[in-house]
Amino acid sequence: MPHKIISKTQLSENTFTADVEAPLIARARKPGQFVIIGINNEYSERIPLTIADADHKKGTIKLIWQRVGKTTAELADLNVGDQIVNVVGPLGRPTHIERFGTVVCVGGGIGSAPLLPIAKALKDARNKIIAILGARTKDLLVLEDEFAQISDELIITTDDGSYGLKGLVTEPLKEICERDEKPDQVFAIGPAIMMKFCCELTKLFNISTQVSLNTIMVDGTGMCGGCRIEFDGKPKFVCVDGPEFDGHKVNFDLMIKRLEAYRKQEQQAHEQYKEYRCKIGLDK
Repeated sequence: MPHKIISKTQLSENTFTADVEAPLIARARKPGQFVIIGINNEYSERIPLTIADADHKKGTIKLIWQRVGKTTAELADLNVGDQIVNVVGPLGRPTHIERFGTVVCVGGGIGSAPLLPIAKALKDARNKIIAILGARTKDLLVLEDEFAQISDELIITTDDGSYGLKGLVTEPLKEICERDEKPDQVFAIGPAIMMKFCCELTKLFNISTQVSLNTIMVDGTGMCGGCRIEFDGKPKFVCVDGPEFDGHKVNFDLMIKRLEAYRKQEQQAHEQYKEYRCKIGLDK
């Protein structure tokens, strides 16, 4: 059953958000879960996208993505009224939400999108929320206003210092961990290398840290094995065992190597798609 795009907004040069018709998913989804989409037909590449929000009354789910490969570029080129052929979900284990106390939510780049529904649920559970959002530059920062509404303390960092504090998210995270009342829980979502260093830091302070992993996925049911990671020395599948894990037990170095396995092919497919789109424009 096709899923119509109800609204679409460009958040930055390569970041987009859209509300998509998916009433069954909207009613069933919980924080931390995701969908797998196929844009055109049964042979389309399947990619995982976190459900950033949902409106069960309207029957829509909110997707946020970054244009980095062929499929995300195709999705970015769709308009309101266009349809996505396949949207499968909700998939993955929901986030465990409880009243921890003080929770630090660290979002790097597009990782702020899956972090937002988790932070909202944690706030509803009466936790104190300290949010740290990082981006390479001000233009790439997303969801600042949304986090400001739910955070007791909001810290912004940019690599180039164009907005907020200049530096990496680990710097304010370290300062927070060194406070007399250190945080009770950390959630970190973003690039794998960012999550790795956040976890190495919080491990020094013995602060439990959950990460949400966005690995290579195909079927989303655990059968293909594409999303395999090493967790506590044992194999786990992100699509069915995650996407959230105790970050102190994830082998990030191995995961990063696996993420790089198809980087060249991804870039080539993206370039071919851009060339194809350009030729279409010349025909008009």
